Amino acid sequence: MGAQWKQAGRELNAQKKGQLVVKLVREIMVAAKLGGPDPELNARLAAAVEKARKASVYRDTIERAIKKGAGLTDEKVTFEMVTYEGFAPHKVPVVVECLTDNRNRTAPEVRKLFEGGALGQPGSVAFFFRHLGVVEATHGDPQRDAEADAIEAGAQEVEPLEPEEVPAGGQGARFLAEIKALDAVAKALRAAGWTVLASEIRYLAKSPQVLEPAARQQVVAFLDALDDHDDVHRVYAALG
Repeated sequence: MGAQWKQAGRELNAQKKGQLVVKLVREIMVAAKLGGPDPELNARLAAAVEKARKASVYRDTIERAIKKGAGLTDEKVTFEMVTYEGFAPHKVPVVVECLTDNRNRTAPEVRKLFEGGALGQPGSVAFFFRHLGVVEATHGDPQRDAEADAIEAGAQEVEPLEPEEVPAGGQGARFLAEIKALDAVAKALRAAGWTVLASEIRYLAKSPQVLEPAARQQVVAFLDALDDHDDVHRVYAALG
């Protein structure tokens, strides 16, 4: 869910599948709460719904999450975003975003998870990251000029997606934009024929650290433990 580090080789067992569904549903509810229930008018919601569909979340579950988030049911969305900053082993900077309905429960649990590293004060590692809007999208035309579309949409930078994320015969790109321009950029790209896979605010490491294999394994294990917590929504690490 937005992590910049890879989790290669991890099996998606029943428990992890359940955790993934919970996190996807929460993202849908928050997106609907912030931008309304219509995916055509809410790029963040459209991307969240697409992720949920790819993860085989039931359509009824998606529709209930949209209605609940948009306030169309008697149930209230009480989740709030809480951000924690600190260091993984080997002093790798980490930012953890949580969606929680009980800050008093989440805080001590995240603090305990950081015992293998060091939990810092708000802003303690912000210098190591850029806080930007990110749109990841694919296009069926491999010759499509992504840079021209980025300029037209108002994005600042564009870079290719990893090959495994791009459908055969097409292309994929990651568009970076100012946070306030994120929604407009996503809408402009969709209008230009791009299929938006993600539209969200992320922390992007300025200088990812490259570690020896044994040290990297320690850091990845630490990040995995964070990511496995039910309230943790996204984990960002300056790890190359």
